[in-house]
Amino acid sequence: MGGDMDGLHAGDAGASAGGEERLAAEGETALARLVMDGGDLAHASGHLAGAFAADPRLPDAHEALAEFARRAGGPQAALELFDPDEPFAGTLICRAHLQAACGNWPEALMLVAAAVRADHERPWSHVAWLTQEALPALVPPQAVTQALAHMVTALPDPLPEDAREAVRPFHDLAAAVVEQHRGDASLAAIGSALARRMGDTDRAVAWAERAHRLQPDHIPAVMLGYALRAAGRPDEALRVWQEEIARDGSDLSLMVDIAELYASTGRPGLGLPWAERAAAADPEHPQAAPAVLGVRYAADGDPAHLLALADHLRTRPDHPYAATVLARHSEWQPWLGVVATATEATVNVLHRILDDPEMGADRTAGVQLAASMIEPPSASLAFLAAFPRGEIVNRSVGEPDPREPVRPVGRAVWRYEGLTAHPAVPAPSPEAARLVRDTASATWPHIPAAYDHGVRLSGLALDDLLGVLAHPPEPPDDQQGRFLRAHRPELWIRAVQTFACLGLAHHRADEPWVGSVRRSVLLDLLDGPEDWVSEAAAFAMVATAWVDPSVREDAGLRVTERMLAAATAYRTREVTVLGSLCRLVLLCPWLEPACGDLARDLLAAIRRSADEVPAGAGDRAREMARAAEARGRSRLPAPGPAEPQRRRGLFRRRRG
Repeated sequence: MGGDMDGLHAGDAGASAGGEERLAAEGETALARLVMDGGDLAHASGHLAGAFAADPRLPDAHEALAEFARRAGGPQAALELFDPDEPFAGTLICRAHLQAACGNWPEALMLVAAAVRADHERPWSHVAWLTQEALPALVPPQAVTQALAHMVTALPDPLPEDAREAVRPFHDLAAAVVEQHRGDASLAAIGSALARRMGDTDRAVAWAERAHRLQPDHIPAVMLGYALRAAGRPDEALRVWQEEIARDGSDLSLMVDIAELYASTGRPGLGLPWAERAAAADPEHPQAAPAVLGVRYAADGDPAHLLALADHLRTRPDHPYAATVLARHSEWQPWLGVVATATEATVNVLHRILDDPEMGADRTAGVQLAASMIEPPSASLAFLAAFPRGEIVNRSVGEPDPREPVRPVGRAVWRYEGLTAHPAVPAPSPEAARLVRDTASATWPHIPAAYDHGVRLSGLALDDLLGVLAHPPEPPDDQQGRFLRAHRPELWIRAVQTFACLGLAHHRADEPWVGSVRRSVLLDLLDGPEDWVSEAAAFAMVATAWVDPSVREDAGLRVTERMLAAATAYRTREVTVLGSLCRLVLLCPWLEPACGDLARDLLAAIRRSADEVPAGAGDRAREMARAAEARGRSRLPAPGPAEPQRRRGLFRRRRG
């Protein structure tokens, strides 16, 4: 094929993309042809690069590139019209195809590898010349090794399924070359790295074992450990790595791998010495100190280690591995990486209806729900979001009254007419609603990331941020949004409220925290009528404290006070937000240990109550009293100036 353009013909390009990508590629190709007809080949090259970037498999783009090469005087001359220093993936692929047409296989493969490195989800390698049967015998093994080494380090491990399909032709070529050159240890080792990312773990192990037999030194040993780990053989991986450290103890990153593999297999105590050894050898190592904190958290679950990771990330932005470790331990953990789930009876009934194929299909049904006691207004909001013609009838109010704020507040999101809650704030502007819709998410990598993401809402007016708490926009029309709308509308509402409060945490951020508008508003929401908004405001205060140490004492104490008020109410009625508030207090490890002890006691009491046959308020009070007596009242937080009697008598049973 070298020296001609056969590999660029339309029939060789494979299936094209669809939709907007195809239209964009067709438009760029048409422009390239028009410009070529005018004789400006240099200008046409830019449109060809744009066409390949939009749809690397468009047959017409491949035909246009072949025509471009003919007009330029051949593929070698055509190469001169593309900037060799241009990192744009479309340019890289045009040059790759032209290099292949010249028979310059090493250059062509390296250019495809560079494009894959830039965007691994695009089908850059789906082209006829790369999949031809003769190519493995034509390409030097060193060229494949270099191309793989350039590419694999930028690929996720493992690759998502769609990306695997995009990279598969390159993987198949690598497999053929590895088997043709069975004595090449470097090729087998780096080939193992790609096979592992492709989910081909058996092949990854076989190639890495071959590389280690041929060349029993550092890189093959590291790759063999990775392959064994991916294949679900952690103890064998640990043995290989520990033997390599005994042979050459200079690789601190490998010590971190050993520590984290022990931790991920439930043995953090065995892993911690390895991480500490790496950190002691080089305190400035970008992975060692974060790994120590991560393994310690795996060992004891103390969120103080995660806070230390956040501090490390804040003070050492050149150590991004701290963010990786923090995200790993935050994933799907309430408030660390996802909104805490709602526990209201209203939401539980809603789930049963939505998950019923017959009942959940008709959103126009006039479903009526009779609630024995008032629950947070946002729970009703979620129910009515799913069934706009529905109705919730509340039969009673608990004591203390959840409709009343726990202290006088200047702003409230909800107002009550009898037992029915109504928004106390107007709806946000359409522009603000759209921005919140595009910003809100029920998940985030870790708390500092959520706080930083909330800055997108910092420019919204205060009334808009308050309005969206009671008038949430519809979820976005994407896969996740459609799922939330159909099955879990409460998660979307909680996500909107969470990010609206994070937006409030950024409101007039130049003001000192004490005396600031943002603090005042968040405290009003925290202490207002019992609702999910209280949880969202508490999270926003905790998140602010995680990124700003000067806020910690104030934010932690105010969230603790709100938890204490909720715990007092829990003596005599349901308080569905209590568990969430307890978890948020536990995310304030700078507080006195008694605060965390109390939060854990309360969570244990809630769990025990949930595991038993449903009991009345008196049963829950007895559970909480036992928990208090077991731990000792002397460890409760010292009373502050506000409501000392109520806090001191938290677990005292009422008479009568």
